[in-house]
Amino acid sequence: MILKRARHYLFLNPYQDMAFTRCPKCEEKTKIRKYCLVIHIDPKCLFSLNKSCRYCPECDLIIVKHAELKGILTAFCEQNAPEIVGNDFFVLGTMDRKDWKKGQTEEMSQQEAIKRLFPFKDAWNFEVIPAGWYPQKQVKSRNRANQLNNRRENT
Repeated sequence: MILKRARHYLFLNPYQDMAFTRCPKCEEKTKIRKYCLVIHIDPKCLFSLNKSCRYCPECDLIIVKHAELKGILTAFCEQNAPEIVGNDFFVLGTMDRKDWKKGQTEEMSQQEAIKRLFPFKDAWNFEVIPAGWYPQKQVKSRNRANQLNNRRENT
């Protein structure tokens, strides 16, 4: 099976109180864009969702709130597949809107959906450091730790 070329980076935002109106990597303002996300729910369920997400065009980063996604998936599973409610899920990538619409109007096998999938280039994680006053020594060590973490995550 041949997958399409990877596009976009993903940040599955675990912070309920952080909207990331600015990109956590480059600090530019993020935009709101709709993406057709393809999600794998354990054990063997694929789910496609047309969702509004934060997007940084500079970094090609899609930011999705984990709590929102979990709520949508729980509601869907309660209605359609109660045996997988609460199972782990993984956002595989995106698909073109025309392919997503086709999947809404006619039956699409998992193999066909995977053929139409654009996987993410990488999934990034960011640690939020609360604003406030920190002793100078602690600020330097925090900045150095963040620089090292960002380097590791982006390589």
